[in-house]
Amino acid sequence: MRAAQQEDKAIQQQVEISSDRGAAHSVVSRPLSSALGAEVTGIDLAQLSAGELDVVKKLFLKYQLLVFRDQHLADADIERFASSFGPIEVNQVKGADGAVLQSVHAIANVDSQGRPAASPLLKANFNWHSDKSYLPQPSLMTMLYGVEVPPVGGDTQFANMEHAYDDLPAEAKAQIYGLRVVQSFEHMLDKLGQRAIIDDALVPPPVEHPLVRTHPETGRKSLFVGMYTCRIIGMEQPQADKLVAELLAHATQEKYTFTQKWRTNDFVVWDNRSLVHRAIPNYEMGAHRRILRRCVVRGGVPK
Repeated sequence: MRAAQQEDKAIQQQVEISSDRGAAHSVVSRPLSSALGAEVTGIDLAQLSAGELDVVKKLFLKYQLLVFRDQHLADADIERFASSFGPIEVNQVKGADGAVLQSVHAIANVDSQGRPAASPLLKANFNWHSDKSYLPQPSLMTMLYGVEVPPVGGDTQFANMEHAYDDLPAEAKAQIYGLRVVQSFEHMLDKLGQRAIIDDALVPPPVEHPLVRTHPETGRKSLFVGMYTCRIIGMEQPQADKLVAELLAHATQEKYTFTQKWRTNDFVVWDNRSLVHRAIPNYEMGAHRRILRRCVVRGGVPK
């Protein structure tokens, strides 16, 4: 367990803020696990002040994932919050209705008639990944808002790729030093049989990124592998596949993970520069709807 998180584990951090709307109030953050994440209370994201936003940004860098309970947000509120971190990502993937997803869109297990589907259209979400890692500028952050959640299950799991890198033996760090990986959306499409979710003309070409990336704001190093990783430059394919699988298995051990158990009106934001995530199909998908609103903020070129 990391020293800073040991200190935070049993306590809450309270920050007094002078609101733009009147009297000062407290924003409280409570760590959710030793690996990552904090629950933040005392903030209404639909009426976020400049002072509150500053606190949120600091907590975001500290904990890498933030959970805000009991939020009541329209798409415009989500888009406004996302825009305060950077440009909002444009989508190429289609939803269940066949239309390309909007900047704020649904991640759901429903068909075009809104009925729960046992086999949702989008299947990539069930595999460990960092959003948009197949683009030249992968995403900075993703946010999900719980509109409708199943009575049991439907969780989202996150893994801390910084802690996973830190704990690698020195010889393993030396082995992967300077390696570059190919991240490919097409690789995912072929592997999962998902060609129907995107027009061929919109499929982004593969890109090269460092296997170990450095966070542009904190300087922390992390592993940058996941579902979209298809090759390691200069390495034979069987050896590359084995190394990627070993690194991902190491990084997703329970000690590096946090599981978000959704409640209605939860709003969760996380740092794609540090974490990977996956949806867990641990509920009756054919019987219960799981509808989350999603928005992604574009990041920079990984270094």
